[in-house]
Amino acid sequence: MKVLVTGPFGNVGSHAVPELVREGHAVRTFDLDTPATRRVARAIGGRLDLRWGDVRDARAVAEAVAGVDAILHLAALIPPGSEERPEDARAVNVGGTENVLRGAAAQRSPPRVLYTSSLDVHGRTQQRPPPRRVDDPLEATDAYTASKIACEERIRASGLPFCILRLSDVPVIGLRDPHPIMFEIGLHNRIESMHADDAAVALARALRTPEVWGRVLFVGGGPSCQLTYREYLAKLMRAMGMEPLPDEAFSDADYVTDWLDTAESQRLLGYQRRSFDDIARDVAACLGWRRALVPVASPLVRRTMLELSPYWKRRAR
Repeated sequence: MKVLVTGPFGNVGSHAVPELVREGHAVRTFDLDTPATRRVARAIGGRLDLRWGDVRDARAVAEAVAGVDAILHLAALIPPGSEERPEDARAVNVGGTENVLRGAAAQRSPPRVLYTSSLDVHGRTQQRPPPRRVDDPLEATDAYTASKIACEERIRASGLPFCILRLSDVPVIGLRDPHPIMFEIGLHNRIESMHADDAAVALARALRTPEVWGRVLFVGGGPSCQLTYREYLAKLMRAMGMEPLPDEAFSDADYVTDWLDTAESQRLLGYQRRSFDDIARDVAACLGWRRALVPVASPLVRRTMLELSPYWKRRAR
């Protein structure tokens, strides 16, 4: 089929697009034209129908939607950017989704819409026994979750064929700078991850699985990817040759993470192939030759990371 992917060159999209191509789909992409997105597009290669634009631009979205059979709508402003720029988050996430839905509804043969939401829409649930289920209550806790809940409502009301997949945490398989938000998650929090390649398989298979349409499903890594945040960080850092950071650097607050009931999505889509140890190994592999420098650079890296923690700074003072 002909598939439009919005936000194709972000973390999940950069894995989903090659998977769709491997499955034989004609893939049209729609993303912001930046040096970063151009680099990812070149790295993916292949025969892609590249369209550049902003999901806030209704006319550009309508042109991108024309003639496709399905839309994989990934485009979104996520934390921490969504909390630093909440008005942009609303405009991109909700306004962009409205543009996609209007463009789809205007087609003579409206395409189906596969939308990626987040487990975060269930709020802070650490005081409830796991796992979370898709019919658990929704709770907006920040600009991002408020926008995701609003998008889900609009998709359900659109009259279009839809599927909503609420994704677990999907770590970036690559190197990125740490951000202070990492210290706002209490180490006791339950967190479920999923390899980006497994997320890509789930999305691609959902497009051709009749049983998912009209439904909301959790998609996550499964039992082998269910950890506490303490275990999550420790495994990632040790895979990179570093010791875990001290407890005092972290908040003790509950966060919008949890373990998920993914039995139904796994039954339908069969996508869970990698454990969290696989994720940690693949993230560490991105260090390449830098891995040999870790024993020397570790104290400096550790100090740089701790300087991002407001809790560690307070303790130091």
